[in-house]
Amino acid sequence: MPEDRYDARIAAAYDAWMADQFRPEVVSATVDFLSEYADDGRALEFAVGTGRIALPLSRRGVDVSGIELSPAMVEQLRAKHGSEAIDVTIGDMATTRVGGTFMLVYLVFNTIMNLQTQDEQVACFQNAADHLEPGGHFVIEVIVPALQRLPLGETLVAFDASDGHAGVDRYDVVNQTLVSRHYFVGDGEVLQEDSPHRYAYPAEYDLMAKMAGLSLVGRWADWQREPFTATSPSHVSVWVKP
Repeated sequence: MPEDRYDARIAAAYDAWMADQFRPEVVSATVDFLSEYADDGRALEFAVGTGRIALPLSRRGVDVSGIELSPAMVEQLRAKHGSEAIDVTIGDMATTRVGGTFMLVYLVFNTIMNLQTQDEQVACFQNAADHLEPGGHFVIEVIVPALQRLPLGETLVAFDASDGHAGVDRYDVVNQTLVSRHYFVGDGEVLQEDSPHRYAYPAEYDLMAKMAGLSLVGRWADWQREPFTATSPSHVSVWVKP
């Protein structure tokens, strides 16, 4: 079972810390994309969190369920209007099963990287496939490792320096891991939060999907379906269960 790093303190501040991801244009583009693949069927979000995507997708008329490791994050979700429509199971997205099957299983905002071993990520793809109906789709949104920005022998890449937040990724290229160090500034104090991750390139995710019996049907740079290129910092990838 992966470690639950989202305690009550982090969960209470999560929406404010991740305000950029809650911008209407970001949420709307994500929900537009996912609702197409839900195709009037049920959707399952791995790592549903505080409901940033699950709630607006539910308001579109999609029957959404979720799996979430952190009870504190679910508590924040339950405080929001409309959350009663979302059935949430506490557990690990790599192994936890919920009832029934789904037309869509999805993971957003780099959450696949919270699984810190290859075995866990492989199990996550298999778990997604096991939950899908034939013809259903598995969708992930995740960064492309920024190794092209690393000078030889260096390990640090800054990824944000906005008001109230600074972030640096420390890469371990031997073990294919990184630690994102966040500094949050507010109310006269600075909070530091380290978040460990395992990164992979798209080709490795495709192999995980193939092992789970899924086939790639599309990959884009973002939710607006901009072309994925060699310089894209992230990708949205979609696999189908035959």
